[in-house]
Amino acid sequence: MSAPFEIRRYRWSDLESVWALHRICLAQVGLAPGDGVWYDDDFPRINEIYLADRGEFLVGEVSGRVVAMGGIRRVDDETAEMCRLRVHPEFQRRGYGARVVSVLEIRALELGYRRLRGDTTLNQHAAIELYRKYGWREIRREERGGCVVVYGEKELIETMSTSSTSHI
Repeated sequence: MSAPFEIRRYRWSDLESVWALHRICLAQVGLAPGDGVWYDDDFPRINEIYLADRGEFLVGEVSGRVVAMGGIRRVDDETAEMCRLRVHPEFQRRGYGARVVSVLEIRALELGYRRLRGDTTLNQHAAIELYRKYGWREIRREERGGCVVVYGEKELIETMSTSSTSHI
């Protein structure tokens, strides 16, 4: 039997682990921090950018090892951005990303948001499928840093009473 997957709030001591997870997951799809698509200046300021400003940042652990993460950060009073959704390649296809998304969506509702936004690139197939599964819809695409970035959103209030069809 495998060790349980546990989700908890980010702690400062997780910084090195989440930064490493970010780089590993970007490399898996041929991207790198600072390549014109991805930024990484929020990592040293997770507490300030996410936790202290009506957001959330979660890590998922297996046997004390950070193998997944994701955050929501405030855009405006009604909208939050879901970002930093990552699952280590050795732990993918086990439902960990879906569990993080689910907890973040619940947390966004608890924080009073009505809408979530996010983005990914076309070469991040697993992320696109995960967003589709959770009812996100594509709102636009743009070319950035040699990649096609797909922007999506999800109305949270709607999803509480109806099941939505996805388009992302």
